Amino acid sequence: MAGLVWAGSLWLTETPPAQANAKAKAAPQFEISVGEATAGPSNVDYARLDARLQRLMMEPNMVGLAVAVVENGQIRFAKGYGETVAGSNDPVTTSTIFRWASLSKGVAGDMVAVLADRNRLSLYEPVARYSSTLRLPAGNEARATVADLLSHRLGLFAHAQDAKLEDGEDPRMLRAGLSTLNSICAPGECHAYQNVAYDAASEIVERVTGRPYAQAVQENLFRPLGMRTASMSRAELVNAPSWARPHVGGRGSQPVEVTESYYRVPAAGGVNGSIEDLAMWMLAQTGSAPDVLSPRALEAVQTAHANTPGETRRRRKFQERTSTSAYGLGWRIFDYAGNRVVGHHGGVRGYRSMILFDPVRKTGVVALWNSSAGAPNGLEYEVMDMVYRLPFRDWMGVDDGAPGEEAAHPENEGGTS
Repeated sequence: MAGLVWAGSLWLTETPPAQANAKAKAAPQFEISVGEATAGPSNVDYARLDARLQRLMMEPNMVGLAVAVVENGQIRFAKGYGETVAGSNDPVTTSTIFRWASLSKGVAGDMVAVLADRNRLSLYEPVARYSSTLRLPAGNEARATVADLLSHRLGLFAHAQDAKLEDGEDPRMLRAGLSTLNSICAPGECHAYQNVAYDAASEIVERVTGRPYAQAVQENLFRPLGMRTASMSRAELVNAPSWARPHVGGRGSQPVEVTESYYRVPAAGGVNGSIEDLAMWMLAQTGSAPDVLSPRALEAVQTAHANTPGETRRRRKFQERTSTSAYGLGWRIFDYAGNRVVGHHGGVRGYRSMILFDPVRKTGVVALWNSSAGAPNGLEYEVMDMVYRLPFRDWMGVDDGAPGEEAAHPENEGGTS
């Protein structure tokens, strides 16, 4: 990510090495200043995209939204829409902090893959070797591998113990209590989405690095990538200079308190950050920061480990585009009209998030919003259709109310997925 990278109304300028050496180790790698430039040929009509997003914000259940597009390895578009709190006139900017919800799983997958790339652990050894609290039915923690954990192939039914987590119970105790449940298959043989169990990844990182999980991620991923706003606690969200309050409900969504539950499983749903940082994160997933995320680490997390026909069914309104889906290590993999794309959705009470990119083209879209609205889920399809020069479809449903009215990846109000 060298040189000047156009980001809509922003320049992202890499700090020269001589200046960087004079700064504190924790200093961000990029400086932001206002400017104007052209970035060369583009398949994405950014004026049309901006107009579509402004129209989306007229929907009554939209409060705030931040969107960024990376094209050909450059941040070409980054903009905030709406308000941090309904009725406040406090604008969402590209620096406004949102919860990333289950996009956190890709962070955990990458962190573990980095450690594997450094020969600190193996993805194919039993998870019991590294995790101190995860217990599975019939002692299967000695059979399930680290890769099984990160691809949701532990043999548990979906979202095991999420309700108890939301009731305030200790996630470490809940992980130990998974041993009392009934298996639905042997480890490695079926896919069922997890949060409580998935956070065994944070224990693995802590065991191997000797650092708290949040610190290890900051040192190995966020700081080297220049992600200046990324964090992993409720306090860091609510004390940020600009942060989006969560909203729930339909028409006229109302603000609610920020819940704590999923911060206690940080590998599953604990990351906060701005759209600027999410765009930088997506750039890194396309191979733009090989010193931080090597080709070997990216291949590990972006290789399919399990077919996910349930996800394909949930995206049935978009099936002519994403006809098949699979799961890697913290990442979903799709066939998008004959093109391989990688991404994930996230949802925790009052927040939604999305990332989708083509790693070969180094092109994709990210979005964060502070309501339960489903229409923005169609945004990824509108952008990727332009990338691939496919016929226009009103995927966000802002013209006729379909298909974007129903969430492409529905989430529980209290959960993260």
